[in-house]
Amino acid sequence: MSTVREAIVLPVLFLTVVLLAAVQPGVPVTFSPAPVFCLVLAALLLTAVVRSGALAPERLMHGSRSVLANANGAVVIASVFAAAAQVLATVSPRSGLPLFFVDVFLFVLLVNTLVTQPGRIQLLRSVAVILGSALVLKFVVLGALAAPSGRLAGVLIALFDAATFGGVQQDPQPPAAGYLAFAAVVLFVAALALLPRRDEAKSALPVHSRWKPEPHPERRP
Repeated sequence: MSTVREAIVLPVLFLTVVLLAAVQPGVPVTFSPAPVFCLVLAALLLTAVVRSGALAPERLMHGSRSVLANANGAVVIASVFAAAAQVLATVSPRSGLPLFFVDVFLFVLLVNTLVTQPGRIQLLRSVAVILGSALVLKFVVLGALAAPSGRLAGVLIALFDAATFGGVQQDPQPPAAGYLAFAAVVLFVAALALLPRRDEAKSALPVHSRWKPEPHPERRP
């Protein structure tokens, strides 16, 4: 991995994700930090990313690297964790039963991903599907239920209230909130794909350190 990508590109990408996911458009514009449960989900996601080989921590922090290089690697890992927590927070509903069910949904999916130990490509696809599904649920389904007018929305709210024994309606959000969340999810998945992976760490070993099988001695007649 190049020095520019490690020192500049990756931290800037993940910090941009944090900014996009944390901003709450409105009058005035506010910033919402990730709740504690999203930190737990981010820890599960980061562990799954490492175990799948999508991130090789030894490529960022190792005894053979300089102090400055290790510090920069720590910044990259911390920015990945912060971006994961903030993205999971922005695709989760704000309150009520939808927040509870989505939190359980994300927790179960991330634990299942961690147990199955998928490969790098499979993990990236799984993360994209998980975040995309939560994004659609919050900004499309629940966003339609939060519309102030419409007979269909009223009927759906009544059905959900009867089925879940509680309210599911969320406060209406500005249209820009969905665009910012979509940009944050896409940028987060793209940044995960740029992380130093484990097979890159293996290919970076010196040539003399790679094991080569010895040729079999030729039999003489």
